[in-house]
Amino acid sequence: MFQFFRNFFKTKLGLAIALAFLGLIALAFASADVSSTGTFGGIAGGDRVAVVGDEKISTADLVRGANNGIDRIREEQPTITMQSFLRQGGLESALDALINRAALKGYADRLGLRAGDNLVNSEIRMIPAFRGPDGNFSEDTYRQALSLQRLTDAQVREDLGIGLLSQQLLIPAGFGATVPDKLAYRYAQLFKERRKGSIALLPAATFAPSGEPDAKALRAYYDKNRDFFVRPERRTLRYATFDAAALGDRAEPTDAEIAARYERDAEQYAAAETRDFTQLIVPTEAAAKSIRDRVAGGASFEQVAREAGLRAAPVVDVVREGLASQASPAVAAAYFSADRGEMTTPARSPLGWHVARIDAVDATPARSLAQVRGEIADTIRQEKRVRGLADLASEIEEQLGNGATLAEVSEDLGLELETVGPALADGRLFDNPQAQLPEVLQPALATAFQMQEEEPEIAAIESGQTYLVYEVADITQAAAAPFAEIEDVVAARWRATEGMKAAQAAADRVMKRIADGQSIAQALSAEERRVPPAQSIDMTREDLARQRERRIPPPIALLFSMAEGTAKKLEAGGNAGFFVVKVDDIAMDDIAEDDPLIAQARRQMGPLLGDEYAEQLGVAMREELGVSRNAAAIEAVRKQLAGS
Repeated sequence: MFQFFRNFFKTKLGLAIALAFLGLIALAFASADVSSTGTFGGIAGGDRVAVVGDEKISTADLVRGANNGIDRIREEQPTITMQSFLRQGGLESALDALINRAALKGYADRLGLRAGDNLVNSEIRMIPAFRGPDGNFSEDTYRQALSLQRLTDAQVREDLGIGLLSQQLLIPAGFGATVPDKLAYRYAQLFKERRKGSIALLPAATFAPSGEPDAKALRAYYDKNRDFFVRPERRTLRYATFDAAALGDRAEPTDAEIAARYERDAEQYAAAETRDFTQLIVPTEAAAKSIRDRVAGGASFEQVAREAGLRAAPVVDVVREGLASQASPAVAAAYFSADRGEMTTPARSPLGWHVARIDAVDATPARSLAQVRGEIADTIRQEKRVRGLADLASEIEEQLGNGATLAEVSEDLGLELETVGPALADGRLFDNPQAQLPEVLQPALATAFQMQEEEPEIAAIESGQTYLVYEVADITQAAAAPFAEIEDVVAARWRATEGMKAAQAAADRVMKRIADGQSIAQALSAEERRVPPAQSIDMTREDLARQRERRIPPPIALLFSMAEGTAKKLEAGGNAGFFVVKVDDIAMDDIAEDDPLIAQARRQMGPLLGDEYAEQLGVAMREELGVSRNAAAIEAVRKQLAGS
């Protein structure tokens, strides 16, 4: 059969049919590509999560955006899991950011705006993180920084280009935004607004079931909500440390090394003499001799200098060689031939004639090799320790690179291997969250959570005085805890969930009673279960402003956004229950036309108005270009990230 088809396609008719078939395939691909501009196709929803104008956002882009998002959060919350990130809306935020970027790029292309290579290069060179030790841009530092962040040069350039385009499009939209006087007045007047109302909490714990849950219902709850019970990734670390003791006798200086160092620094150990003196420099030799003679006759050197309109300058710790180079050999000879307290004979330098009084003479005798042997030995020993440790670390790094295991390296050096963990990414021990990893491992923690198992690394700690050799002995990936191990935890969360459902139903009943004309106190008392009484609120917006350094409670914020005479419910965080918020009265006083609050409102609202203009421009860009989302592909990415 196969031979028949091969022979058939060798004929002219067979060749024509084959070409026609290939053309049909090409047409199908082309039409699919054209039609996919506004629709989606392919297996399981396709590989595009959204299309913005002509810009396509792939599933890979969304996965990368989500991973980058969780990496940023992990800088403050190292133990956050992907499941928690997704529950908190991280995927939606990542997709919105990608859509905004695509809209910005597409609209810039439509207007002919661009960020050229030279402009992007300039931006890269100005980033401090890419500068080398000399303060200038370093290509090596740039590449290393990108490698640490798992970024490519193309990705960085694209991000910078988008940033530059946003500056060209969005900054002008909001620049110099001003607030109309009436709006500023109204905004300032809000500070005087007073609101009276009530806030009641319907605790979930009050409505939670108290009996033992049905085993099947509890298991079903666990299976449906496995993401809530995900344990973060944890790692067991094996490590050893070594310092100069690992060098053994290699750090001890030999007699030959000590003698060579003594010979090299012979000037340092030779006899030396330093002098302190007070000197004058005058234009002529006669003037210098006159000053010297008057001081020799009993006059004060300083007084003679003042009478001549000069000031005698003290100089300390001067050696002969230094004075000879700074002044002249003649001046040095004169200064170092006089005794302490004597006046020197006048001597000439390019500056003039020098005359001085010798104030102090500090003579240091020469020191023999035997006298400085210990000092030299200590210096060489320290140098050999630093150099030897660095060389040993390089040797170990080379051994590890050639496949040596941590156990082999430790055995060669006589080091004791220690194992600790499992540990979380924030340094806490999984089995005892109150305990932390040993201090010596803290600097290597971030790297340890990027390593593979049994791929040891070496790192310098304590300013290079100690080295750490470590590896990841075991990795336990983030996953839902087995039901049998956390049955009590599941039961507690089930009760909290059921309590929240019942508290929400109770809040609905209270809201209905209030709508029927009952007071909030009457509505609460009608509940079968006893709940806390409502709290009365009587506050102004000025009172809220005074609390700006603290977080304003959500029910208070809700109370100041509602209409008079209305009631609303609000979920309390942490499965605590539901709030019922009721506004009884809103009063607002007039303010003077020249009240300082108006000017303050104008200053504060200007930047906010500019941000609003820029945001609205972004919305208009998306609407004009058109945005299509592929729900199936987005859900596929969600499941992939969650490990479903």
